[in-house]
Amino acid sequence: MPQLNPNPWFMILLLTWFSFSLLIQPKLLHFTPTNPPSNKTLPAKPTPWTWPWT
Repeated sequence: MPQLNPNPWFMILLLTWFSFSLLIQPKLLHFTPTNPPSNKTLPAKPTPWTWPWT
């Protein structure tokens, strides 16, 4: 079965992984998020609904 032969695919995997980790990833890490997280407090929980038939 030719798909079990790792000879060409292993080198492709290594080249792809190294190109991503050494070239693409540092460029992506320079972007800043458009909406940085803020230190907002969570709103208080609302009171439960009082059903008229209970």
